[in-house]
Amino acid sequence: MFRMVLCALCLMLPLGAQAQKPADRRADLEKMLDALRVAPDEESAGKLEAHIRQLWFESGSSAVTLLMGRGLRDMKAGAHDQAVEVFDDVIVLDPALAEAWHQRAVAKFHVGDRMGAIRDIEETLKREPRHFAALRTLAEIAASREDWKSAYAAWMKVIELSPKIPGGTERIKDLKRRALGEET
Repeated sequence: MFRMVLCALCLMLPLGAQAQKPADRRADLEKMLDALRVAPDEESAGKLEAHIRQLWFESGSSAVTLLMGRGLRDMKAGAHDQAVEVFDDVIVLDPALAEAWHQRAVAKFHVGDRMGAIRDIEETLKREPRHFAALRTLAEIAASREDWKSAYAAWMKVIELSPKIPGGTERIKDLKRRALGEET
């Protein structure tokens, strides 16, 4: 049954979010985020997450979507400083686009600007409180500082949003052990 609902949700999405009104895109996103919470297994959750991330990535503007792609290419190439600049431009053009703030946070983290990355994650979560990927990034930042309690707390929020997130159970066990010293 869940797979039928997942397929129906995926079919509702146009090939490009630019073809959709912002209110319709938001409604589709809300449905998918709700479905993610009740996904029956990691495979279903992974597919939903991919669709959600695609919706987050797309803007109503072709120019913004093009710049987002450029920023991602820069990050893949290891040009994180350039990616920060590109995401700066995206944020100027579309400050409401939560994923632009998240991607800039990732780029800033890679250039060693942890505090800047955390500020950008805060901005991401203001715009999209259920942004599980931003919470994962926050957990990575905390883990890089060996702040296991903060990393565990961030992952617990991720699990609330996506209980069947691929690899989530193992990550929670590891972080719980590191944060609380408990055997799991």
